[in-house]
Amino acid sequence: MDLNIIKTVPGLAWRNKVRHSVVLAVGALCAASLPPACYAQSDALPRLGLGVQMSTLGAGIEAATAVTRKSNVRIAFNDFSYSRDFSKDGINYSGELTLRSFNVLYDQYLLGGFHVSPGLMLYNGNRGTAAAAVPGGQSFSLGGSTYYSSAADPVSGNGTLKLGSVSPMVLLGFGNLLPRSNRHFTVKFEFGAVFQGSPKSTLNLSGSTCDFSGRFCQAIASNPIVQNSIQSEQNKINKDVDFFRYYPVISLGFGYKF
Repeated sequence: MDLNIIKTVPGLAWRNKVRHSVVLAVGALCAASLPPACYAQSDALPRLGLGVQMSTLGAGIEAATAVTRKSNVRIAFNDFSYSRDFSKDGINYSGELTLRSFNVLYDQYLLGGFHVSPGLMLYNGNRGTAAAAVPGGQSFSLGGSTYYSSAADPVSGNGTLKLGSVSPMVLLGFGNLLPRSNRHFTVKFEFGAVFQGSPKSTLNLSGSTCDFSGRFCQAIASNPIVQNSIQSEQNKINKDVDFFRYYPVISLGFGYKF
């Protein structure tokens, strides 16, 4: 068929021009706004990755979404608890360590899977707690001084070690919860620190102390000498755990990109 004849048929030439104009307009719109639909599937940013991890912050779950071709925003929740009975300086403790935190991190990828991740621990529930008891008639030490627990009113109490509050953190690592490829399963290793400040301990004791013969007993609440020893013991504990102001983080995780 002669193409010149087609061009002269009323309506056909107009339709071709309209079709051509529409194609150009759609192309220009895509170039200007660059929505995901205008990209090839391989160029679209991944939307969601979920993972699990074990770390010095406890067992955790995390989720991430891509921000740019080389960065993600990630949230993580960690939870772990451990109980143990022990004795120190004649005082029996029933202790529990609780690790519970919520973190927000920004993953910036520098080379391949290597990344630096500044972030914020928005909730820091990491702490140690213990119930304390000294059997009646038994000696114990506080702040370098020796006391004897009353048989009629034995010494008891509790202690708490708080490891921080809202704190900045930074991690370095390898692996990406949202790989920029066709892979779905991922492995991630990270290390870094939480800058949480110096931990604070509190020790509360009640009951009565006596001399070595078991007589001349006095309630701890009204004994300034014992109270000073309790304060000295708290200061010693705070000094011993001061290195935890930089809480170390080491983690290994596994994830899946949807």
